[in-house]
Formats: sequence, C-alpha cells, structure tokens
Amino acid sequence: MKTALSQNQLQQLLQREGENILLSGERIEKICMRLSEGFEAKDHGLDPGKSWEIRCPSEGEWRYAHEQIQFELTPGKIEVLADSVSNNYRGAMMDGRPRTFTGIGPMAEHRAAIETHPTQEGITALSSAPMDRELRDLTIRLVITPVRESEPICVPHNADLAANIRGEMFWTFVLGILPSFVIPIARGMGSYATDGWANLLFGGLCAGFATGAVWRPRRPTIFFDDIAKSIITGGRD
Repeated sequence: MKTALSQNQLQQLLQREGENILLSGERIEKICMRLSEGFEAKDHGLDPGKSWEIRCPSEGEWRYAHEQIQFELTPGKIEVLADSVSNNYRGAMMDGRPRTFTGIGPMAEHRAAIETHPTQEGITALSSAPMDRELRDLTIRLVITPVRESEPICVPHNADLAANIRGEMFWTFVLGILPSFVIPIARGMGSYATDGWANLLFGGLCAGFATGAVWRPRRPTIFFDDIAKSIITGGRD
C-alpha cells in the first residue's frame, strides 16, 4: 500500500516483460485475481478465520492509510480507487468498503480516483477514470482487506429536513426579526414597533434570510458510532 505498483511489477504480474503497461479495468482485475491466487492470510500475519481480498483501496481506506503512514505519491499520476463515481458522499459506506454504482449510464464504466498535482508535491484531488480502455498515467496501489459481508452502515441519503427548517427559523428570528423590533424600541420609537409591526416583520424576515447567504452554523458531523447506535436502537441487527 505504501507505494504504487511499478512498471516492473506490472510487467511481471501481467507476464509482459519489456512492455510499457497501460492500465485498464480489465488489467487491474486480472492483477488482483493473480495476486489472490494461493493467497494465505497466515503468511501475512492475518487472521486465517476471515475472508480476505486484494484490490484497489476505497477512498476511505486510501485517505486513512495516507494519514497514518504518509505513503509516496507520484506527481501527475491518477491512482485508481475501488469506488464507483458519485457526486457526493450521501449513501457512502462508512466502514471502508468500496461504494457501488447504483445508476445507469456511461459513468458505470468509471471509477473514482485520486489525481496528484503534476508539479506541487502532496497536492491531490478526487477525480475519476474510465475503466473501459487503457490510459496513460493510471497507477494502482493495492490493499489486503477483509471481505465485509454484513449489511453496511451508510451515510444517510437525505438531510434532516425538519432540523434544518427549525434551525433556519431560529436564526432568522434571532438575526433578523428580533433586531428589527429591538432597535426602534431602544431608540425610543416604541410606538412604531406597534404601529408599523408589519413593516418591521417583513424587513426582519428579509434581513434574516439575507444572513443565511453569509453565515450559518456548521452542520453537525455524522459519525459511524452514532448511526450504528441508532440502528441498534431501531431494532436492526
């Protein structure tokens, strides 16, 4: 995992000595299958009672490993991940297993990837790569990971709409409506606060909504343990 597979390693695994190997989805699958043949968990200090697989890392596995062991990044390369492409993290697995593609269309032939900056060291971006053809600059690093067969714990597909509405109403009141009434009262124009309440209310609503474009508190972070606990509470094993 610490380094991507070199050209020499790719040539040996694909039995194509001396050839400049360009990777595709088919070739990556063949490499993983070849490495899995005769794989013994105990030879690597792993639990033989579990099922293991060799594959490209998921984005979660890649980022966690990069944080923990600071593995080498090659500038200007695209590292293929095991995840299918998605435009956000809703519905993503939270235990490290790869995300599967649930839609239809040409993106089904793509995989998520980590692209490294060609000149600035350590700069990366989440990208994607087509797997239906051989491409230059594609690289892979592989992981030995347990096969996760239990039902996955996922990021919720939808936001808590009721909580968002309550929060927006609260901050609109505090930052818009309340000041629009307090300011004239504080300046000795209490009668206007009662006679012109409709204007103040409308102005407060406009001001409150406008503040939403500038500032709102960050949404709470969703943690794995919180969702697991809610699932247990809901009666799902």
